[in-house]
Amino acid sequence: MQRLLVVLGAAFLVGALVWPWIGKLGLGRLPGDIRIQTANGVFYFPLTTCLLLSVALSLLLWLFRR
Repeated sequence: MQRLLVVLGAAFLVGALVWPWIGKLGLGRLPGDIRIQTANGVFYFPLTTCLLLSVALSLLLWLFRR
């Protein structure tokens, strides 16, 4: 359990550090991402980006388990 938490923490740290470069690829602004802007604020849910990342991570994990 401790090893899993350390790996998850490291993965979140790496993700946070590379996020500016990932944003330049267009992730987060794909068709299907939901953005509602009002005078009081902005609601943003990257639906398509989440699905794309989920498929990519599933394929990577599938390849590593083989």
